[in-house]
Amino acid sequence: MPADDLSLEEDYAAAGFGGALGFGKVPALLVIDMCMAYLDPAAPLYAGIDQEARQIERLLKAFRDAKRPVIHTRVEYVPGGADGGLFYKKISALKCFDKGNPFADPPKELQPIDGEVIVTKQYASAYFGTSLASTLSALGCDTVVVTGVSTSGCVRASALDTIQNGFIPLVVEDACGDRDEVVHKANMFDLQAKYADLVSTEQVIERLMAGWA
Repeated sequence: MPADDLSLEEDYAAAGFGGALGFGKVPALLVIDMCMAYLDPAAPLYAGIDQEARQIERLLKAFRDAKRPVIHTRVEYVPGGADGGLFYKKISALKCFDKGNPFADPPKELQPIDGEVIVTKQYASAYFGTSLASTLSALGCDTVVVTGVSTSGCVRASALDTIQNGFIPLVVEDACGDRDEVVHKANMFDLQAKYADLVSTEQVIERLMAGWA
């Protein structure tokens, strides 16, 4: 428990948490699972993240204008989830991502364009069972700008695996969303303390416009 005279933030800082990793030199934008399953009120995973989606639109434009790498993730299962294992069994809503289900598709504003990598995954982390780490290395990237959904699930897992694979994770706080703001904030606090640097959409865009040198 924190000392009585310290705030939670002060207690963590005093214990040595929350160091800064910095912006790195060569960034890639990672857009995690932005699809209709989280944007359509008819979907069981609906999270009401329209505002966060608009911030991701801005980041996509900025990265494309700067000719920096953009990587999208997509969840897809064979119907019935044989490739989803216990994760698919644990969360019945993952049926939204059975191949052919329109809930798995991104909205038109966030669709990948030619030349952008799409990583298809079955589990929370964008790295687990995929070629993402190899792709980032081949692109010469040392920094991953993390956006998408959900903060407590795939964003958190992917940010953790970003640092564990040797890349700087910059989690864009206002471009990540969850179905509950309390859960979002708690996970953001923990990511900042231990695994990533939190940044804003504005900070990232300003850095890109300055050349990100």
